[in-house]
Parts: sequence; C-alpha cells; structure tokens
Amino acid sequence: MTEVKKIVLAYSGGLDTSVMLRWLKERYACEVICYCADVGQGEELTGLEEKALATGASKLYVEDLREEFVREYVWTAVKANAVYEGVYLLGTSLARPVIAKRQIEIAQREGADAVAHGSTGKGNDQVRFELTYYALQPDIKVIAPWREWEFKGRTDLIAYAKDHDIPITATQAKPYSTDRNLMHVSYEGGILEDPWAEPPEDIFQLTRSPENARGAAEYVQLSFKQGEPVAINGAWLAPVALLEKLNQLGGDHGIGRVDLVENRFVGMKSRGVYETPGVTILQAAHRALESITLDREVMHLRDSLSVKFAESIYYGFWFAPEFDLMRKMIDETQTRVTGDVRLKLFRGNAIVVGRRSPYSLYDENVATFEADTVYNQRDAEGFIKLNALRLRLRGASDRAGKPV
Repeated sequence: MTEVKKIVLAYSGGLDTSVMLRWLKERYACEVICYCADVGQGEELTGLEEKALATGASKLYVEDLREEFVREYVWTAVKANAVYEGVYLLGTSLARPVIAKRQIEIAQREGADAVAHGSTGKGNDQVRFELTYYALQPDIKVIAPWREWEFKGRTDLIAYAKDHDIPITATQAKPYSTDRNLMHVSYEGGILEDPWAEPPEDIFQLTRSPENARGAAEYVQLSFKQGEPVAINGAWLAPVALLEKLNQLGGDHGIGRVDLVENRFVGMKSRGVYETPGVTILQAAHRALESITLDREVMHLRDSLSVKFAESIYYGFWFAPEFDLMRKMIDETQTRVTGDVRLKLFRGNAIVVGRRSPYSLYDENVATFEADTVYNQRDAEGFIKLNALRLRLRGASDRAGKPV
C-alpha cells in the first residue's frame, strides 16, 4: 500500500463518509482533513465540525460554492442547451467538478498528498471526481474506499459505526438514494430500480405533481444578457437567488420532473428520476430567445456541439482541453443572446408566448404573408432548381437503369 501522509476527504457527515473518516485513519495511519461543499443541498451543517473532529478529523472545511456553481457551471450548461440523451439536464454531473476543484485547492493549501471521495465503484461520480483531480493535480493520490474496503453495503457500515461509536442517524437502508443541489434533486436505487414501477409521489421534494399543481396559469418574464439569465419580471437577481426563485415557480406548477433509463459512462444502464424545475424553464426561454438572435447556421453548428458538450459534462471531462475549446465556442455564440422571453407556466408546462431582443434577426416586413417590397417570390424558383439539380440527375440515372 502506498504511503500517504495527509488526506483531504470529501465529507458530508452521513453514514458513508463518517465510516470512511475512521476507516481512512485506521488503514493509512495519517492525518485526515474533512471538506464539506455547500452547493445548495440543504443539509444541516450545524454540529458537523464537532462530529468530524470526534470521528478523527484534524479539521473541517465548509465551503459555500453556491454562487460559483450556478454562475460558472449551471449557466454554462444553459447557454449550451446541454441535455444528456435528450432528457437529463445534468444537475448532479455539473456539481461534481466544482466540488472536486475546491477539494484539490484545499489539498494544495494543506500540503496533502491524497484526496478521498465517497463514490461507489459502479457509478459515474467516481469518474467525475477523479478526472477533475488528475486534471488539476496530476500527481495526486486518489483513494476511493468503496473500491478498496471490506464492506459490502449499508448494513456493514452501520455495524462498523456502532462498533466504533461513530454517531450516525441511519438505522436501515433508504428505499432510494438522493442527491440534491441548487439545480435539482435526483433519485436512484431501491424501489426505483424496477423501470416499470412508477415513482412514488412522496419522494419528490421540489415539485408538485402536474395534477396537483396550481390551478391557474402564471405568466413570467425572463431577461437574459449574453445568454445568461439576469432578471425575473424586470427584477434583477444574483444567480443563486434567480435560480431559487425559478425553482419555486416551477415547483408550484409541476414543472421539471424527468424519469429515464440512462446510459452510465461505466457501461451499465441506470434508472434515474429527477426534479429540475428552474432550469427546465430556463432552457425553454433560452431557446426561444436564440430563435430570434442566432443566425441559422450558427444555431445549427452550436446544436451539433450541444450533444458532445452534454456528454463531456456527464462523463466528467469538464477540465479536458476539448471541453475548454467547446466552451469558448459556446460563449462566442451567446454575444447577441440578450433580451426578454415571456412564458406561461401551467400544470407541468413552460409555454413560450413571447420573445424580444434589441439584436433580433426577425423582420416582420420580410416574414409577412402580406404584400411586401423586400422579397421577390420569383427568386425562389431558381434557388429551388439549383438545389434540385443533383436530385434530378440521380433520378434520371435511376430511371435509365444505370449503376448508382
């Protein structure tokens, strides 16, 4: 076993990381520093330091990453219209690089030679954390206890915690696992592992069901500047406050629930249930604003990048060189995406009903079906015939029975 002098552990104070803290102390006989990142998960931080120190940590860092998470990561995904496999808005995937990045910064500050995380050996998160670690500090030692230790599941962890007087609240396995941040809540495992079973209504935390949502439609106006949301109904808001407000609006109207079977990077399929109310609204509004501000070919080129962009986020390549290049290209497409979008929120739907921009490429005088002096309809004939030339040649060859 490689000698380790000091470890920074990504720590939540839950069952897994509480056991990990003590296990790391025993296995590696070194100093362990705990690090808790606040990305809006809403977990209670009171008493966390006392618990970490009592379990063996030399100190605890609690870092508020909410502003950076929304501004640099969530807004970037919105500008790219990043959606994995056509459905998933990447809430968990986006949080991992910002958490791992700060963990490496703390390790460097503390002179630690190793970092540890609580991800299992089956999931995507282990990849996301570790790709970030290695990109930012190539020589870092990475410890993933779930890939090393003797425990097989939560029952083993609970028994270990009891034997070592580690304070925990868990007494039995949850019927499902959750991950929450400012962007979304995800649910996996347990009762959700059957892809035929409908998710129980009582698992949802952010949204009402559409049938129990508010009975009256609500109009909301969103303002964007260079692709990033800046205001709701004319009131300018900081990124965290804006996303929190949209989550509340979307949740009240039953917007943003997703149930899918996704392809994990490690090769297996996994059923996930997600709530992403605020960003679901933002995606609809952002696309509507782009429809009047982006050139057609620029939009189509950006859309061709969006799939790769979303895959790179999902797979954990936020700090890869190709992702950096794509991000610069996405930012360049957004220079004119400034303006307002009006939406109607009602029973699970975010319906765009208006869009305007000082940079709009839409010209009513050109698009009108009424008489105009701008567009000569006879010009379309030559345009069509030139585009049809290769089709006519192919068709003539087919009729003549020539080899294709």
